[in-house]
Amino acid sequence: MSLKKAMIFAAGRGERMRPLTDTCPKPLLEVGGKPLVVWQVERLARAGFRTIVINHAWLGEQIEAALGDGSRWHVELRYSPEHEALETAGGIVQALPLLEDHGASEVFVAVSGDVYADFDYSALNARAAALKALPEPGMHLVMVPNPPFHPEGDFALTDSVLSLDAGPRFTFGNIGLYDTRMFRDLPRGTRRALRPYYRETIARGLATGELYEGLWENVGTPAQLEQLDRRLRAR
Repeated sequence: MSLKKAMIFAAGRGERMRPLTDTCPKPLLEVGGKPLVVWQVERLARAGFRTIVINHAWLGEQIEAALGDGSRWHVELRYSPEHEALETAGGIVQALPLLEDHGASEVFVAVSGDVYADFDYSALNARAAALKALPEPGMHLVMVPNPPFHPEGDFALTDSVLSLDAGPRFTFGNIGLYDTRMFRDLPRGTRRALRPYYRETIARGLATGELYEGLWENVGTPAQLEQLDRRLRAR
């Protein structure tokens, strides 16, 4: 199958990035001459995505004003405003009507708006087809080598299968494939993290993974932002 729907998480306050985020939402901070979130939109558009949902809370109107309807990238941008940030699972539940057209279940990509990666999203199409064929909802997570700030990693990855125990551990790269069926029974408007769902799905043997070793940065502090900016401008 060819993936058409994506979601970018852009609702966080970006506390560690203050004072930069006091007046600018974190996904609009620039690296290499353009906002972090624009790098994501461009990559998704290039990979064939046609609908991108962006949730927002803190200074969200700035995100809508900066990105508009998405026509300049030949995509449709749909916005899911949150009065207070609902975290990742809560954000997905809130956005379900924008992710599912006419109530049909959807396998979609979700990525954090403050992550930079040279990842080719079209590589996930085969994984999406496998997920769609499962009788119950699973997930596929893109893992990265453990960065200095997270040396222990998150989950083990062996032969494309994620596990909670033995094996080499890697860090979740905040790029994942999900099935909207997983979120349908959750109440809307409730703060809810995605992490328990990772663990539960992995424990049930319904989670696959892959290791991505290209350029990836989880931009958390002004120093990391500056370092990535220098790196991109040098290319």
